[in-house]
Amino acid sequence: MIFFRSDYSLGGHPQVLEALANTNYEHWDGYGLDDHCFGAADTIKGLIENSGAEVHFMIGGTPANYTSISAFLRPHEAVLASRSAHIYMHETGSVEARGHKVVAFDTPDGKLCPAHVKEALIEHEDEHMVKPKLVYVSDSTEIGTIYTKAELTALSEVCRENSMYLYLDGARLGCALTAQGNDLTLPDLAALTDAFYIGGTKNGALFGEALVIVNPELQPEFRYVTKQQCGLLAKGRLLGVQFEALLKDGLYFRLAEHSNRLANKLRDGIAAKGHGFLVDSPTNQIFPILPIKLVEKLEEKYFFYRWKPIDENNICIRLVTSWGSAEEDVDSFLQDI
Repeated sequence: MIFFRSDYSLGGHPQVLEALANTNYEHWDGYGLDDHCFGAADTIKGLIENSGAEVHFMIGGTPANYTSISAFLRPHEAVLASRSAHIYMHETGSVEARGHKVVAFDTPDGKLCPAHVKEALIEHEDEHMVKPKLVYVSDSTEIGTIYTKAELTALSEVCRENSMYLYLDGARLGCALTAQGNDLTLPDLAALTDAFYIGGTKNGALFGEALVIVNPELQPEFRYVTKQQCGLLAKGRLLGVQFEALLKDGLYFRLAEHSNRLANKLRDGIAAKGHGFLVDSPTNQIFPILPIKLVEKLEEKYFFYRWKPIDENNICIRLVTSWGSAEEDVDSFLQDI
């Protein structure tokens, strides 16, 4: 089978594996208190141009989201998110299990805007309702779209006007920042959000994300919350080593560019054959609408995700490319269509 199911089905990039092998017999203190984590954190602070930020290496995306939101909010405070957001759809209610309601909005493009925030603030007017406190966004979103600098700036402004936090899920941040039409940078994210993370699991790491807490009021005692919620990895150096390798000489962004390029080739090739798409995505997730009979035939050779039915004859599928996707696999898919 040829995989277009996800961008984490492969292991780690060879340079990541080499770095892990080369440091395997080193002795370090545990739980992220080692020179590799410190070095990777310093590199990230340099990339975001903010020496006052804190960097915490998390095991995965769901622990990063769950732990951050749990640490940042008081018990009565709620999260605003798109209905397609990962914390709402695909994390088994972890945030709500902690006691924080997720207020979700229908967004055809997967993105929140200031109007959603204002609507929530009007609706949740007093202490008889949860209090909207944190806005959760993803870049790229769960349907492959990206935020512009103007869009994220507008969200940041409405959050700050209303004493709310802006948190950005960066599971696919590499693909967002290297996508056609993107005008956001890492320093922009540090300036506009209270916290965000740089995703490694879906861009060349075996596992791991780098959570960046920019807002000083959210930084104290974060490690306590991480430990209590089983997110503090004993062999924390394994996370630091991987991010050292990924961030060296721009490897992280080259891997994301590769993912996007092959997704763009898939998208253009499918469009040239007359098929439409659920949404216009410039990143490594594309959502073509194909005849069900064609999809059934393709499933004999390719592993992908059936996203949603369109009508009795057509269905939307999701195709995801990764740092390890091969050009010949894309060519094969297009030829078979």
